[in-house]
Amino acid sequence: MATKVHLAQRPEADELLGRSPLAALVGMLLDQQIPMEWAFSGPYTIAQRLGADDLDAHEIAACDPERFAALLSEKPAVHRYPGSMAKRVQQLCRYLVENYDGDAERVWKGVDSGKELFKRLNALPGFGKQKAQIFLALLGKQYGVRPDGWREAAGAYGDEGSHRSVADITGPESLAKVRAFKQEQKAAAKAAK
Repeated sequence: MATKVHLAQRPEADELLGRSPLAALVGMLLDQQIPMEWAFSGPYTIAQRLGADDLDAHEIAACDPERFAALLSEKPAVHRYPGSMAKRVQQLCRYLVENYDGDAERVWKGVDSGKELFKRLNALPGFGKQKAQIFLALLGKQYGVRPDGWREAAGAYGDEGSHRSVADITGPESLAKVRAFKQEQKAAAKAAK
């Protein structure tokens, strides 16, 4: 069953994110140094350029790196740094093929604890501690993936009622709140220097 999300703020891109675990992971991977909606629209753009309705980890992993980088670089580019992000997306897909038979959902399906889920997410190429915690919070808050201790494993991103990250975006109003929170954090960090 598909999940209704509003991460890309584009119905067709959000529909893909709601039904494709790989698209959600790729969107999270792309979510750095660009606006969140742009990052989470990326999986839909990649699928369209591959001539598919969904992303396939086996296909992406096996794609010629130059061809895949060119695909992400077409205008409008999928990311500000399409070449390096193409490499990261392929690394993620290769990891999923080698460890989960290409099935992204197996990263979290049947996991018993938030701690174990965090460990699995943190092991993904391109996912560090913060990205793993944010994605864990996203899975718990919007995709119904809630193993014991998931909120604790997600850290502050798992807090109920917070507006810290993409995990808390359910529409334009919450997107504005998350943006405001991020701006406050940047201002506080700048003031601390």
